[in-house]
Amino acid sequence: MSAQPATDELLFTTDEAGIARIVLNRPQARNAMTFAMYQGLITCCEAITENPTVKALIITGAGDKAFAAGTDIAQFRSFNTAEDALGYERFMDRVLGSLERLRVPTIAAIAGACTGGGAAIAAACDLRVATQDARFGFPIARTLGNCLSQGNLKRLSGLIGPARVKDIIFTARLVGAEEALAIGLVGEVVADRAALTERVDTLARLLAGHAPLTMQATKEGLRRLAEDEAPAEGQPHPGDDLILMCYMSQDFREGMEAFLGKRTPEWSGR
Repeated sequence: MSAQPATDELLFTTDEAGIARIVLNRPQARNAMTFAMYQGLITCCEAITENPTVKALIITGAGDKAFAAGTDIAQFRSFNTAEDALGYERFMDRVLGSLERLRVPTIAAIAGACTGGGAAIAAACDLRVATQDARFGFPIARTLGNCLSQGNLKRLSGLIGPARVKDIIFTARLVGAEEALAIGLVGEVVADRAALTERVDTLARLLAGHAPLTMQATKEGLRRLAEDEAPAEGQPHPGDDLILMCYMSQDFREGMEAFLGKRTPEWSGR
């Protein structure tokens, strides 16, 4: 197995079978994503694009407590301007777009919590396999008071439909593995972490033996069907007003400080 440039918090390797692996490696923080880790995902996707021997990608989280428990909330404390909010969501669009546009099939191997930004990463992958104890959700209505971008809403509603997206976000509940399987959020559920590793390795090798152009054309064709026309340079993106309404609100600041202070937020609707 050969190692690629990586950090302690984002491990990236490829093996002799052409299987690339990314491990989100902050188990002490339930693999909560830093901005550097998100940037690392883009860098890994670029490395895969430049390496014709890579045939499939597996993404997983270190340990068995979480795939990734969203974005590290402390990083939002520096958000003060509209550009901070819009820049973050543009950045996330780049991260998730890098996964969606990747020429090889991608598999999310999910154990434990898969929430917020972690759930967005999983939703951007082509296939998702989860353990019995996996839990999925976007509990932002209970925690931060921010919102999902139009791209994330479209991606999620494409998987489970708009009614279920509303249910999950409005109630801020976490979806268990069996429900996730029933509604199409994941494709398979296995018993535990050992079974997960075995299954995704087998699946990745199966995909690595299939016609790469067929899979690439299918991925890209479906992406194009779902894609809205990009706005002209300098023009607002759809949903910018909604992002600013949330990220620039008193409630977002209150939600962030309450989360970090381990207390219940007091929402004002402002």
